Amino acid sequence: MRRTMIGLGAVVLALGLSAPALADGHDGPAAQQARGGDHGFGRATLSGFASLPAQTFVPGSEPSGAQLGTAPVNGVTPPFAGQPVQGFSGVVRRRDGTFEVLSDNGYGGKANSADFLLRIQRIKPDFRAGTVQVLGGIDLSDPGKHVPFPLTRPDRRLTGADFDIESIVRNPDGTYWIGDEFGPFLLHFSASGALLEAPIALPGVKAPENPTLGGATPNLAGSKGFEGMARAVDGRHLYPLLEGTVSGDPAGTLRINEFDLRDRAYTGRRWVYRLEAPGNAIGDMIAVDRDRFLVIERDNEQGDAARFKRIYLADLRDRDKDGAVDKTLVADLLDLANPQGVGGFGTTFRFPFQTIEDVVILDDSTLGVLNDNNFPFSAGRTPGKPDNDEFITVRLSRPLDADPRAYRRY
Repeated sequence: MRRTMIGLGAVVLALGLSAPALADGHDGPAAQQARGGDHGFGRATLSGFASLPAQTFVPGSEPSGAQLGTAPVNGVTPPFAGQPVQGFSGVVRRRDGTFEVLSDNGYGGKANSADFLLRIQRIKPDFRAGTVQVLGGIDLSDPGKHVPFPLTRPDRRLTGADFDIESIVRNPDGTYWIGDEFGPFLLHFSASGALLEAPIALPGVKAPENPTLGGATPNLAGSKGFEGMARAVDGRHLYPLLEGTVSGDPAGTLRINEFDLRDRAYTGRRWVYRLEAPGNAIGDMIAVDRDRFLVIERDNEQGDAARFKRIYLADLRDRDKDGAVDKTLVADLLDLANPQGVGGFGTTFRFPFQTIEDVVILDDSTLGVLNDNNFPFSAGRTPGKPDNDEFITVRLSRPLDADPRAYRRY
C-alpha cells in the first residue's frame, strides 16, 4: 500500500523448471543463452503518457474520508462527497484495449479506511490526448459469508478496514485472485466482485492487522504482505511476493511463495528476492516466462528526494551463494530518455512517486507502468498538490524475449 510483483524459486516450478535446476539454482550455458538475460539492458525510453486527475470520484458513490479529519491535505479538504478513483495498486490488461486497476485499501491504514469501498476500476488511457477515461468498475463484497471474521459493514461490501488489497491477476474464466497485506491473505473473487471462497492465509506468517492473531506476536510488519503477485504463464500457479521481511529472515530479503491453483494450497516451495537496500520496498511483480519475472523496486521517497525507482528482471534459475534470485536492471524510472518530449516533459523523464505499484507487459519491448497516488497524501510530481494517477509506457532498449502468454489479453 504505502510502499508496492520473490522467493523466485517457487515460480520456477510453476513455470516448469526441472528438479535439478531447483536444487542447485543453476542451469547450463544453453539455457542462459536461450533466455538472453545475462547481457543487461540499456537506458529505457518514455513512449507514452496519460494522466487521471487526482480528484476523480466514482459517480453516485458514497461519501468517504470521514476519519481523515477536516484539515486540508495537499490543498484538498476531507471528507469527500464520493469514493475516489485512486491508489492503483495492481493492473490487468483486457483484450479490448482497456485495463482494470485495483484500488488500494483506502487512505493508508486500517483505522482510517472503514468508509473506503474496495473496488476494481476499469480505465482506458488515451496516449495521444494524454488522458485516462474511467469506464466503470465493480465493488468487492462477500455475499456468501466466506470471511470467517467480522466485517465493517453489515451489507458485507468490503472496505479498507477489512483488507489491504495490493496485487491482482485475472483468470481466463473471468475470476480474479487478489493479494492482501493484512493477513496476508489470497482472495478469490467472481467476475462481478463477489468473494468465492474463504481467505487463504500464508502458513507461518501473520501481520499485525491479521484478525486471527489472537494476541500472538506478528512476524511481519504492518502493511507488508502480498504487494506483488504473478500468475505463471501456464496458469497453474500463483507467486505472491511479500513486501516485508519475515522475522528471522536476513534483512532486506523477501519471500516468494508458490500457490497451486488446482490444489488450492501452497506447495511449500519458496524463493528469496533481495532488495538493493533494506529500506526499499517492492511494488509489483509479473511473469515474463516460466522462469523470469519483472519486479518493481523502490525507495520510500518522492519528488526531488526520490533516488530509487527501478524495474528488475528476476530469474528464478539463477541464485547467489545466499540463495537470492538473480536480478537484471531493465528500466530506471527516474532516468527515462524522452527525446520526443512525450507528455510535455524534458529530454529526461522522471517517475518520482513514492509508490509505483503497477507494471504490465504490452509487447515484447514495451511496459505499462502506473503509480499509486495515495490520494490525497502523495505529492511527488508537484509539491503541495495531490498526485494524479499517471499511466506511462516505457520502451525497453531490447526485447525481453518473453513468452507470448505473458502479454495475452483476457
